[in-house]
Amino acid sequence: MSDGAEALRWNGAKLVLTCGDALLVLLRDDIPTINWPGCWDLPGGKREGDESPADCALRELFEETGLRLAPSRLRGRARELPHRPGRAGWYFHAEISAAEAGAVVLGDEGAELRLMALAEFVVHPRAVPHFRDVVREMLGMAPP
Repeated sequence: MSDGAEALRWNGAKLVLTCGDALLVLLRDDIPTINWPGCWDLPGGKREGDESPADCALRELFEETGLRLAPSRLRGRARELPHRPGRAGWYFHAEISAAEAGAVVLGDEGAELRLMALAEFVVHPRAVPHFRDVVREMLGMAPP
C-alpha cells in the first residue's frame, strides 16, 4: 500500500471500524499517566520502527482486539493533529461484519471493547474529543 507516509511527520494510526451504524471503540485504562484516561478511544496507536501507517494500524488492531483485517479493506488518509501542530495522524476506515465484531477480544490495554452507536460516540462526553471530529469527518456526518 503506497500511502505517502514518508513525506509526513506522523506518530501513529487509528481505525474507524464501523459495523452498520455502530463503531468499535475501546475504553482506555483509567491511569493518570496516559493520555485521555478512562475515555472512549478508537483502536490504533503509536508507530513502531519504520512501519507504514496501514501496518501500524493493523498491528495495533490485532494487539488490542485480536482482529485481523486485510490492508485492502482500509481507506484512509493523514490528518493534522489539532492538539499537536505540525504533526499528522493516520486515520483509516473499514466496515467490519457482525461476526468480526462479535469475535473481538480485549488485549492487554484498555478496560472494555464495545460497539457503540455512531450517533452516541460523536457526542459522548467521554469520547476522545478530536476522535469525535475524525469520525464525523470520515463518515460525512453533520456536526452536532
